[in-house]
Amino acid sequence: QVQVLEFGGGLVQAGGSLRLSCAASGRTFNTSTMGWFRQAPGKEREFVAAIGWRGRTTYYGDFVKGRFTISRDNTKMAAYLQMNSLQPGDTALYSCAAGPAFIIEPANSRRYYSWGPGTQVTVSS
Repeated sequence: QVQVLEFGGGLVQAGGSLRLSCAASGRTFNTSTMGWFRQAPGKEREFVAAIGWRGRTTYYGDFVKGRFTISRDNTKMAAYLQMNSLQPGDTALYSCAAGPAFIIEPANSRRYYSWGPGTQVTVSS
């Protein structure tokens, strides 16, 4: 099984950028779909992005609208989320998750089997 830990959250002004990192351990990382989800206070968890195990296929939540980019480096056992043009509405706890190589419904959080504790992103206006 893969274990994951997120880094890179922080406070940024509206219009700014952040790059989140997800460090993984475990033999199956290179065959795991990696996803990012977020949850704001009082709201349900929301799908942000996912990337297939070979890095060739990506999925994004509708709200992303070209502002975020997910990537991975299997040699470093890491996944990343580059976030640009951040807005106050992007304020949330961002979590990385690992799922099976062939995942149905990558936007469904229940398809993922390993989660990190999350990293807080706060966007000020």
